[in-house]
Amino acid sequence: MAVVRPFRAVRPIPELVDKVAALPYDVMNSQEAREYVKGNPYSFMRIDRAEINLPEDTDMYSQLVYETAASRLNDMKKQGVYQKDAKPCYYVYRQIMDGRAQTGIVACASVDDYQNNVVKKHELTLAKKEDDRCNHVDFCDANTGPIFLTYKADPTVNAVVEKTVAKAPVYDFDNAGVRQTCWVIDDDADIAAIQGAFAKMNALYIADGHHRCASAVRVARKRRVQNPGYTGEEEFNFFLCVLFPDEQLAIMDYNRVVADLNGNSEAEFLAKVAEKFEVEQLSAAPHVTEKHTFGMYLGGRWWKLTAKPGTFDAGDVVAQLDVSILQQNLLTPILGIGDPRTDKRIDFVGGIRGLGELEKRVKGGMAVAFAMCPTSIEDLMSIADSGRIMPPKSTWFEPKLLSGIFIHELK
Repeated sequence: MAVVRPFRAVRPIPELVDKVAALPYDVMNSQEAREYVKGNPYSFMRIDRAEINLPEDTDMYSQLVYETAASRLNDMKKQGVYQKDAKPCYYVYRQIMDGRAQTGIVACASVDDYQNNVVKKHELTLAKKEDDRCNHVDFCDANTGPIFLTYKADPTVNAVVEKTVAKAPVYDFDNAGVRQTCWVIDDDADIAAIQGAFAKMNALYIADGHHRCASAVRVARKRRVQNPGYTGEEEFNFFLCVLFPDEQLAIMDYNRVVADLNGNSEAEFLAKVAEKFEVEQLSAAPHVTEKHTFGMYLGGRWWKLTAKPGTFDAGDVVAQLDVSILQQNLLTPILGIGDPRTDKRIDFVGGIRGLGELEKRVKGGMAVAFAMCPTSIEDLMSIADSGRIMPPKSTWFEPKLLSGIFIHELK
C-alpha cells in the first residue's frame, strides 16, 4: 500500500513566487539557462543549474557547483524569499495549458515504496545524470525538484481537491503561457482523508522524473548508512512529488530525426520501408493519432506509414508500442541504429515543438524525420505493472512541473 504523507514545505512568499519558479533543470543547457535567468536574481534555475553563477568554463559537475547551489538556497531562506510552513500539509498544484487543466497533490512519497516497487518505473536511468542530481540533493539537503507521479483516479482524493480549489489560492501566476495555481490543504480531516485514500492504493507510477527519483533514493540510502539508528520516519526517507490522477494526463508525441539514410538513396530507402509498412504519400503534414501509424518527412514530402500485420507482437505490452515497432522494423534494420540511447545519428524532438520543427530539422541537414502517435497512459501503466521498461524517449509530458515552488528539507 502506498505511503504518501504531508510535509512542511519551504516555499516562496507570494510576492516573489512568479520570479522564483523556474522550468526544470534538464529542459535547457547551461548557455540557455544563463540567458533564462538574466535580470532575475530570484530564479530557481540559479540553484538547479548553479554553474550558471560561475565562470563559463566551470565544470558543471564540480563540487563547487553543488556548494554554490546549497549556498544560494540558504541565502534565499535567510533573505525571507522562502518561508517554512508551521505544520505538515498537502498542497494542490494546478496547471492549465492550452485550455487543459491537470490538478495534482504535492506530497512526499516513500523511498521504501520505490524500492519495493509500489512506486513503479518504466524507464532506465543514466548514471551521470543520476550522479549529478544525487550530489545536488545531498549538498542542498533537500528535494528541490518534484517527481511527476500518477495514480488511478480516486473519488476521495477528487473530493478533497474540489473542496480545496473552491477557496482562494496561495499562488496564482503565469509562466510561459501556463497558468500555475496552488492551494494549501491544512485541515486535519482533509489530510487524514488523502493519506487514507493513498494508503489503499497498490501502486503509484513515475510519469516523469526517473533520474530525480533514483537520486533521491540514493541520498536516502546514504543517510541511512550515516544514521544506523534511523526509524524510517525521518524526512530523508521520503521524496518530493506531485501526484496527478491518470484521467487528467495527456502524453505528447516524442518524435525522431535521423542524420542519414545509412548509405541508401531515397528510392532504395522507400523500397525497404515498404517491406514492413504500407507507404502512402501525403499532400500535407499528418496529425498522427492512430496507433501503429507514423508520419515520415523525407525529400521535402510527408508520407504515412502503417505497420503491416505480422511486423510486431500485439500481445506484448512493449513490442506493440509504436516506438518499438519503428525501432525494430525500420531504425535498426534499415538505418542501422541499434541503440537509440547512444547513437549520435538519431535525435529526439518533443511533440510540444510541432511537426514544423521536424521539417526544419530535415531542411537543416537531417535526412529523415518520423512523427509518432503519442504513447497512452494506459500503456505506461501496463508496462510498469508488468515490470518491463519502455524504449528510450517514449513519452513527453506537458506542461512541465516548475521547480522552486515547493521544497522538501531532508532534516
